[in-house]
This record gives sequence, C-alpha cells and structure tokens, in this order.
Amino acid sequence: MSATDGLKQARDSLERRAWGEAFTRLSDAHREGGLEAEDLERFAVAAYMVGNEDDCAEAWMRAHQEWLRRDERERAALCAFRQALGLFFRGDLAPAMGWVARGRRLMEDVRYDCVEHAWLLMLTALPVMFGGDAKSAYPHFVEADEIAERFGDPDATLFARLTLGQALILQQRTGEGMALLDEVMVAVTANEVSPILVGIAYCQVIELCHRVFDLRRAREWTEALTRWCDFQPDLVPYRGNCLVHRCEIFQVQGAWHEALDAAQRACERLAGPPEWDTLGSACYQLAEIQRLRGEFAEAEASYRKASLAGREPEPGMSLLRLAQGRTDVAFAAIRRVMDETQDPSDRSKVLPAYVEIMLEAGDVAAARAAADELTRIAGDLDAPYLSTLAAHASGAVLLSEGDPRAALIELRNVYNSWRSFDAPHQAARARALIGVACRDLGDGGGAELELEAARRVFEQLGATTDVRYVTRLIGVSAPTAISELSPRENEVLALVSAGKTNRVIAVELFISEKTVARHVSNIFTKLGLSSRSEATAYAFKHGLVR
Repeated sequence: MSATDGLKQARDSLERRAWGEAFTRLSDAHREGGLEAEDLERFAVAAYMVGNEDDCAEAWMRAHQEWLRRDERERAALCAFRQALGLFFRGDLAPAMGWVARGRRLMEDVRYDCVEHAWLLMLTALPVMFGGDAKSAYPHFVEADEIAERFGDPDATLFARLTLGQALILQQRTGEGMALLDEVMVAVTANEVSPILVGIAYCQVIELCHRVFDLRRAREWTEALTRWCDFQPDLVPYRGNCLVHRCEIFQVQGAWHEALDAAQRACERLAGPPEWDTLGSACYQLAEIQRLRGEFAEAEASYRKASLAGREPEPGMSLLRLAQGRTDVAFAAIRRVMDETQDPSDRSKVLPAYVEIMLEAGDVAAARAAADELTRIAGDLDAPYLSTLAAHASGAVLLSEGDPRAALIELRNVYNSWRSFDAPHQAARARALIGVACRDLGDGGGAELELEAARRVFEQLGATTDVRYVTRLIGVSAPTAISELSPRENEVLALVSAGKTNRVIAVELFISEKTVARHVSNIFTKLGLSSRSEATAYAFKHGLVR
C-alpha cells in the first residue's frame, strides 16, 4: 500500500470514529516521516481519543512547528491553544499556561481579525474562572463568543458558550447558565463539533448539572454520553468520566450493585497510564457506595485513594466515622470542612452531612443553623433536589427540637419528593424519620408500619448501617417516645433505664462514650432530672421501657 493510500484510509477511519485504526495508520505514516501539518493535527486527535497522551502532545507540538515553518502563525497558535486545552482538562495548569503564552506571542503579529483571537481570550480567562473569579472572566467569554459567531466556527462557538454557561452558574445566575448549556448540547448532539470538544462538553455540562443539583438534566446527558462512548469502542479519555457520572446516577436510583461496578471500572480506567484528574472523583464515588453498604474498611481505603488523587474525601469520610461510632472524630472533621468551605454551592454538598453529625453529637442549635442555611442556598439556586435535601434536614432537626407534629408534615412532603426523584434510599431514610415522628406522637401502630417499610427498602438496597439503626428503633416499644427528647436521646434513655453504663451504651449505639455522656446530660437537663435512677423511673412512668 502506498503512503498516499495509507493516509487516505487513516482519514476515512477518523471520519468513522474508528480511533484505534486511525491511530495505527497515522503512527505508521508518522514513523516514515510522511505527515504534513494537517495530518499531524489529525494524528493528535486520534492519539488523544485512544488515550495516548505522549503521542498526542508530540503531534500538536510538531504540527505547531510545521505551521511555523510555513509561516502560518495563526494556525501555529491554534495548535498551541489545542495543546493547552487538553492540558487544562488534565489538570496540568502550568504547562497549559505555557502553551497559551506561546500562542499569545504568535498572535501579537497577527493584526487581522481571526477566530484564534477567540481561543486566546477563552484560554486566558479560563484559569481566572477556575481560580474563583467568574465575574472577571465573564466579559472575555462574551467577546470570544462574538468573534466565534462572526467567523462561524462551531468549535470556538461551542467552547465560548460552554464557558459562558459555567461562568453564569458560578455567579449564581443558574437559569441563564443552564439555558446556554442546553444550547451547547444541541450542537453536540447534532454532531456539529469535533470529537475532543464533544467529550469536553459532555463532561463539563454533566458536572455543572450535578453542581446545581439538576438531576434530571444530569441523568439525560449521562445517558447520552453513555451512548456516545458505546458508539466508539476505542474511546478512552471520556469513558472513565462517563462511568463516574453513571455511578452517581445509579447511587441515587438505588442501583447500588451497578453503581459499585461502574465506580470500580472508572477507577481502573482513570488510573492510567496516564492518570486522569478525575481519578479522585471515581475513588470517592466508590467509597460512597462501600460506606452505604457497610463495607467500612474498603470505604476508608477508597476515601484515602481519593485524597491521594487530589479529591477532598469529605463529607464522606466524616459520615464513615459517624457510622463507625467515632462521633467525636466526625464532629471535629466536619466542623473543619465547614470552616474551610466558603462557596455556597460547595457548602450545600457538606451541609446535609453536617446536620446529621451535629444531631448525632447532640448540638441541635448548630444543626438548626445549618439546615436553615441549606434552605437559603436551595432557594437561591432554584434546585428542587437540593430543596428536598434541605427539607429533609429540617425535618430531622424538628424531631430533635421536640416538635414531631411539624416534623411529620415536613417529612411527608420530603418522602413524596424523594419518590418523584426515584431516590429509594433517601425516601426510606425519610420514612424512618416519619416513623420516629409517629412514635413521638403516640401512634405506635403507625410508627411500626413506617419503620418496617423503611427497613424493607434498606434490606433490599443492602444498606446495612441503616438496617441496624431502624431495627433498634423498632425494638423500642410503640407508645414510648418522650416528645422533649430527640430520637437518639430516647434510645439512650431506654438503655440507661435498662441499667447499662455509658461504655456499654456507646458500644451498642456505635458512638463514643463522650457522645453518650453529652446525650445523658441533655436528657437530664430537658427532663429536669439529676440521676440515672430518676431517669429510669421517668422512663418506666412514660412507657419508654416495660
């Protein structure tokens, strides 16, 4: 076969998205020194799509040099910008900025208007936005969009609107931002842009959907990304990201076996070589599933791997400590995370866990403040899923504040919302709290029905920690609850009245002795008691134990 025929077949393979075949043919031609600048660019794309980072980087560099040799400075600058773009989304900021600087110097000699100016604007503003200043970056993206639109360049137009949408969302202008992202995805699904930009758009849009808790869009675009990946068997870079997003969706839907499989495969694919910057997210998602399934040792190992890969292992690690009964450790860690987290969207991901841990530690006032903050953030973001999380937290706090009637109203609505989101685990957790509210109101029969229903769902999911918790609640007799106390305080009082020491109670409830002592102190204060014998008499009098 002649070199010309080989290149023709390689170009045909690229058109068919047969990346492995294209990469092999272009590699052969490249070794024989037969690639011009245009084919070097094609080689860079093929190498990227099969996950060969080294060949991709070399191909962009050689294409850049070839365009310079031909004195086509704008094309040389575009290769520099393409190199930078790949590095940005690998998380390699310093070398990316080096290539942006090289492209900028070349563009200083290009006085006429061209689309490369749009790329320069976007790639200069991108690290500013990544650094937390979306407001300053925004005008550069607007100008870039105008240039890209004027030249009718699909790739530049898509990337300008993608960055514009992200900048708007980071400025809390969620509605405007999501409308732009919907427009971006029209171009993606219409196959109007190059494959590298398609993958970047899918991953960024899905990530932003999760950021604003828009699960409907996240689910739809994850399914579309899955189909796109499945259509290209040789594809490497986005397949791992796709598995991470699928894991997140499976987890919400209660398909934990599928979520576990997706997370494990994502970790394998993203571990490289080369190692991708989303490896930490894959390890974190794996840890979350393992924690929910009660696989605590495995979960801790996965959280640590996420941390090593650059992903903050919170709030999952604190929830793991809580499940292990190490409430004081969880308390200190989650407080530290909350102090460090300033962005409202980022805080909204920590606040539900913070409420849960504060309630377990007996700090109801801190839990109330956190639940109220979560409610405000949900309102600002106009995110129904987040609003349901906030209402769920508020319902739990109302129970601990001794207002089961208000809690019951709130939690009934929460339960229905979780069902509409097809989120069985969250729905079962809400139903368990409904059971506690019924019990606190003296409706023992209703409490038993709700708690049994919640336990059945937990058992089906394999949520072993939740199964143990609900089983303990069912073991407390029906007319038992004392409305002044939180659900955990009722449990502690029942065990105190059975003559058990703080150490034994700590073991049975999987919490620390210090936390038990705090609960006992709260019980004495709320009920006006001064000794364990008085607490025992009170518990028998009010039917907490028989």
